Amino acid sequence: MPRPVSIVIPAFNEEALLPRTLTHLQASLREAGIGARIVVTDNNSTDGTAEVAKRFGAEVVFEPINQIARARNAGAAQAGGEFLIFIDADTLVPSATLRQAVDALESGEVCAGGALVRGETPFTGFSVFLVAFWTWLSRTRQLAAGAFVFCRRDAFEAVGGFDESVYAGEEVWFALRLKEWGKERGMRFRLIEDPPIRTSSRKAVMFGSWQLFFQFLIVLLPAATRFRRLCWVWYQGR
Repeated sequence: MPRPVSIVIPAFNEEALLPRTLTHLQASLREAGIGARIVVTDNNSTDGTAEVAKRFGAEVVFEPINQIARARNAGAAQAGGEFLIFIDADTLVPSATLRQAVDALESGEVCAGGALVRGETPFTGFSVFLVAFWTWLSRTRQLAAGAFVFCRRDAFEAVGGFDESVYAGEEVWFALRLKEWGKERGMRFRLIEDPPIRTSSRKAVMFGSWQLFFQFLIVLLPAATRFRRLCWVWYQGR
């Protein structure tokens, strides 16, 4: 019997992209034959994010503190479900990727996972290096990008969800804790490589190469991610 699946989308000022994301997600779920509860976390938006989410059939939960980890956790708390899937508001997930994620969790052999990331349009400048570096890192270390993470509910609760002490890179620490939890129980972390998810390249357009390079250095210094001011690329410009 299929297990309950919930999909959580953190959203800060995403009224422009949410319609496309939700429409594509709902079509992918139908094609994959998956019934899922969709919850959008309005992360203190100043635009019509919440209204758009409701109009396109999603439930909405409000998180007043503007932080990605808090938004993900608030959505998960609202969503329920034995299996959780987290996607970003600018990300398109193929039906085959969703199907593989749910099948992996239902197998009982996988505690969590993610997928490789591709841009909807070609990346430019320093972002080309960043994407290539992340692809190498996620493959070699089996890590998930925040744009698409899936896990068992019991694993999510056991590791305490996403770390709310950091303002960026929370998906890396989350994946590492999930992998350790799974290892103790004979379960693995699954990275789906084909098909990859598609995410927007808007940050490559919005910010210059030197700005992206600075944020790359911040992520390499975990202590720096505890300061919101240093992680401004993730919170500005929308």
